Amino acid sequence: MDYPIIVEPEGVKIKSEKMEVDKMYYCIYQEKILLFYKEQNEMLNCYEIEEKDIVEEVKQSKSEDIEKILQTYIEKKNLD
Repeated sequence: MDYPIIVEPEGVKIKSEKMEVDKMYYCIYQEKILLFYKEQNEMLNCYEIEEKDIVEEVKQSKSEDIEKILQTYIEKKNLD
């Protein structure tokens, strides 16, 4: 399956029809992490993380570790 979040110089494109329900998707755009997920009722949610330490940690991490880093951040900030 193609990743539903596409980062281009002029902005971020979201193909919500390709998103799985309750799965977190992310991208880095303009030194921010953008988190997206789609709820059961097809509602799309977006969070923006600007904290430089988290952005740098994600940039330097292996892709399999990134979701754990983001999940820990979400739990710490009570975003879910």
